[in-house]
Amino acid sequence: MSLTDKRVVIIGGTSGIGLATAHAAIDAGAEVVIASSRQASIDAAIGELTSRTTGHTLDVLDPSAVDAFFEKVGSFDHLVYTAGEPLSLMPVDGLDIDRARGFFQIRFFGALNAVSAGAKHIRPGGSITLTSGSARTRPGAGWSVASSLCGATTSLAGALAVELAPIRVNVVEPGIVRSPLWSGMSVEDQQAMYDQQAAVLPSGRVGEVQDVAQAFLYAMTQSFMTGASIPVDGGALLV
Repeated sequence: MSLTDKRVVIIGGTSGIGLATAHAAIDAGAEVVIASSRQASIDAAIGELTSRTTGHTLDVLDPSAVDAFFEKVGSFDHLVYTAGEPLSLMPVDGLDIDRARGFFQIRFFGALNAVSAGAKHIRPGGSITLTSGSARTRPGAGWSVASSLCGATTSLAGALAVELAPIRVNVVEPGIVRSPLWSGMSVEDQQAMYDQQAAVLPSGRVGEVQDVAQAFLYAMTQSFMTGASIPVDGGALLV
């Protein structure tokens, strides 16, 4: 399956993995619609993408706003959901339960809201791809919230693949990737994490957003795959 002249909606497509996926989809011949909560982020992203891109501000937790967004977009072929705030470790000892609950809002309930409103606009042969993470199966200390969130998202993709068939629904599970996802950490802590991971990963390096974008393209174009989770983790599950 080709992306030539297909319409791809990327919620969270203004930075990191989402922006890299927008670039890759455009290079593959697609027309791309990006959505973000901030107009400034949309303007910056469109400034580096092509004329085959449009952008909209969107509050993914507002059902009426999400409905209006998809009505405005109209028919399209593929939905990619990469939206989410920066992550940070949250040890169970002294856990802030409200902050922990907040991590699920955009990443899980926002994705569910987008799928609920957007699925009816997806053309035959189309797909939905969500974003989880390798922490689902390879958590470390302080990762109980993030790991649970990843597990919930992967399970959601499988359930949606059954409920929304023949729309294909898959999930990409990145490992440690050099991206704005970690902007909640200091630059020094980020680099220490990258160096530590690179030293143990079979790949010998941490991921780049372009690595993960290729998995999203595969999920969109592999027409006989649904309910699948695609790890892009440099071999983290092996060590």
